[in-house]
Amino acid sequence: MEKTGTGKYEAMLERCRDLAPVTTAVAHPCEETALAGAMEAAEKGLIVPILVGPEAKIREIANAHGIKLGQTRIVDTPHSHASAAKAVELVRQGEAELLMKGSLHSDELLGAVVARETGLRTSRRISHVFIMDVPTYHKVLLVTDAAINIAPTLEDKADICQNAIDLGISLGLRRPKVAILAAVETVNSKMQATLDAAALCKMADRGQIKGGVLDGPLAFDNAISAEAAKIKGIESKVAGEPDILLVPDLEAGNMLAKQLTFLANADSAGIVLGARVPIILTSRADSVRSRIASCGVAMLAAHARRQQMQATT
Repeated sequence: MEKTGTGKYEAMLERCRDLAPVTTAVAHPCEETALAGAMEAAEKGLIVPILVGPEAKIREIANAHGIKLGQTRIVDTPHSHASAAKAVELVRQGEAELLMKGSLHSDELLGAVVARETGLRTSRRISHVFIMDVPTYHKVLLVTDAAINIAPTLEDKADICQNAIDLGISLGLRRPKVAILAAVETVNSKMQATLDAAALCKMADRGQIKGGVLDGPLAFDNAISAEAAKIKGIESKVAGEPDILLVPDLEAGNMLAKQLTFLANADSAGIVLGARVPIILTSRADSVRSRIASCGVAMLAAHARRQQMQATT
């Protein structure tokens, strides 16, 4: 059953209305939902897709499911590995400003992204952000990293945090509030997540992480609930109002995101940051609404990146 959502995504996507669609290399859209998702985003004016994959297969899927391709450019490749490499190449050549996963495995696409000589690496650690519309929370919530970095170091977490803050700013937040999660709200030398949280806050104080308001360690209850924080005697500008939840590791983040999806009926869009361009990661299980939101978020991030590059030239 398709989720109808709470309108938070729609309010966020209003920011896209006056922006030009962004050319997007879609890697191996050789399955109905992957192809339909790209074309739906094109119809809504979010992206201009370049479909990278076996042309005959793409056209066969389009015909079988009534997906109109029109004059959409198709770059013919023999298989998924070649599709990932070619899509990344189109970005490197400046022919696309976004990269979108089709029906290949995420690892296959990201392998092409991080390839040392031919990929899209930057000095920043690559990380994933879930952009979640949770019916029981009053605004869009970013959860990171729940998909790529298994056991991030402190330095990794600093990049993960900065990636999420930059995304939040591109979504219209002036100073995103970051709750750094742990099992407890006090620093404990036996719990590495609490030490990392304290260090990240000090890094922000010293300008090593910019643009956000950080607090942690915070347990999930006093991160999300101002009342819970008050009961614990926590004075915080973040508690009860976070825009970003920074999790201690992938397992905690993945469980949290899936709990919000399946127990709180949340919709989740997904994007990978830290590469030369934003990367749209969608799943066959994603709703149409989530796929469109992923494209919209990436579009906003691409336009913010474009403005930043213009400002530095």
